Amino acid sequence: MSARPVLLFDSGLGGLTVLREARVLMPERRFLYVADNAAFPYGDWEEEALRERILALFGRLLAEHDPLLCMIPCNTASTLVLADLRAAFPAMQFVGTVPAIKPAAERTCSGLVSVLATPGTVKRQYTRDLITKWAERCEVNLVGSVRLAALAEDYLRNGFVDEDAVRTETEPCFVEKDGKRTDIVVLACTHYPFLANRMRKTAPWPVDWLDPAEAIARRALSLLPAEHPTPPEGPDRAVFTAGEPDAATRSLLRGFGLAA
Repeated sequence: MSARPVLLFDSGLGGLTVLREARVLMPERRFLYVADNAAFPYGDWEEEALRERILALFGRLLAEHDPLLCMIPCNTASTLVLADLRAAFPAMQFVGTVPAIKPAAERTCSGLVSVLATPGTVKRQYTRDLITKWAERCEVNLVGSVRLAALAEDYLRNGFVDEDAVRTETEPCFVEKDGKRTDIVVLACTHYPFLANRMRKTAPWPVDWLDPAEAIARRALSLLPAEHPTPPEGPDRAVFTAGEPDAATRSLLRGFGLAA
């Protein structure tokens, strides 16, 4: 009998940043990566339609794969449907991803923090509630990027990205006010860390780019049984809702120890 997997769910390839950290912390675990690329990008969806889609999809995924735990390395899905998933499937543990506003507020020296996210995450009340709860003493600038997730996907597959396009998307994050400057940018989409080097290169001044991947992986580790199963042999699996991925994507997945 094969080991029950830890399931990671994202709209595309962004969750690979979290899988990378999870593998470091949990090398003995079997992972299943699910990309809902038939619906990518989630930012284009109406909220209720997307909520219904994700709930229905998880009903099928849980029945078919019987995971130990589900990680959702996707800010859009987590801020929209995490509570609904926990209510619908109370026997399953879900680890979501929310903008790292609390640690940003704790670390900032200037008090100027930007949150770089998809438009859906930016407009969601959940995000604003996090700011009210944890960052009242800061000035938080919400920046909704329409293109960055797709730019990250293209970069992952093709190894090239238009740096001017990255600069255009990140430029609103940089604020100067009363002699102070933005010093932290929260990467509130798991796709964005793949472009972090390009973001640093095109930034008008250095900032701390806050990537939550390790924190998400540590939270998942804390919820799993304290056992030490035999490390799995062979690659973990990746499932794409749009069907078999193209050759470039399959090559990329092999680099992450995944077989589609």
